This record gives sequence, C-alpha cells and structure tokens, in this order.
Amino acid sequence: MQGSMPQGAQGPEIWLRGPVADTVEPIRWPEPAGDEPDHPDVGPRRFAWVATHGGAGTTTLAAVFGGHDAGRNWPRPDQGEPGSVLLVGRTHAAGLDAISHTLDTFRRGEAPPGLDLDAVVLVADAPGRLPRPLAQRVKVIDSMIDVYQVPWIPAWRIGDLTSAPPRETAALARLTGAARLP
Repeated sequence: MQGSMPQGAQGPEIWLRGPVADTVEPIRWPEPAGDEPDHPDVGPRRFAWVATHGGAGTTTLAAVFGGHDAGRNWPRPDQGEPGSVLLVGRTHAAGLDAISHTLDTFRRGEAPPGLDLDAVVLVADAPGRLPRPLAQRVKVIDSMIDVYQVPWIPAWRIGDLTSAPPRETAALARLTGAARLP
C-alpha cells in the first residue's frame, strides 16, 4: 500500500489555488545555447504597483524593484500597461483598511477587466514590530492572498535608493524579477 495521499487516475491528487484547465500541456523551453539566456522567449516580468492610498510607496518600490508605477490608478492593459497587479499599502490602520477595501473590490469582481491580482505588498509605516492589533489584521489579509512585507528602511525615507534592498525583501525581489540581493 502506498502513502496516505489520495491517488487519482493520473497520480496523486493535488490542490491548486486558482482555475485549472482540463488538460495542461507542459511548457517546452528551448535548450539554451552558449551565452543565450536560459529562456530566450520569456521577457522580463510585467507588473504594476497600485497604491491603495496616498503615500503607499509605489514610486519607491518601482524605482527599487522595477515594474510600472500606476500610482492610485488602475493599470490599463488595453493601452499596453501590465495587467498583473501588486497592491501596495502601509502597515498603519488606515493603510490596512485601504488594502482590505481594494481586496473587496477584486472579490466582488468590480476591478477593471483584464487585471490579475498577484499579491499585496505591505510597506512598514515605522521602525520596529507591528502592534498586535495590526499584526492580526496582516494575518487576515495573508490568509486571502500572498503578502510581501517591506521593512522600515531609513535610507529610503530620505530618498537614497542606491543601496541594495535588505534581505527581508528577497522573496519580493524574486516575485518581481529584480536583481539578486546580497
């Protein structure tokens, strides 16, 4: 008898978040040749930072991690802007309220057509740990969608974006395809 994992006709049963087609064809990547990139047909990841409130930090995040700074506007895929959305908000109460409100907009299907919500990015509003009530609200948001947290970075506050982002942002750098962190 094999392990306790349920077996389907084609192998183990797995759960995926999001819609899945009935038949999935594997992606066949061309073999790399010489100095060519590993996946020459794949361009850089295209995504838009969308602020859920003023001062959320989309301009700084776009400068550090790349991507389209949509500000407080929805991106317009029909005009060549990326349809992949990263919602941005601060970790204070008003910022978390704004994130929750915007998530409800997506949940109700009221976001503009052609947009895909990829994740939420929470930017620290102050140095140090979050107070318990705010940390609990972050957990609720994290139960609905992937959440990436950006710590307080004093250099960013004064406009110094030249140093590498801290290690705590490594997962966000991977998501956005930004250069490797130290």
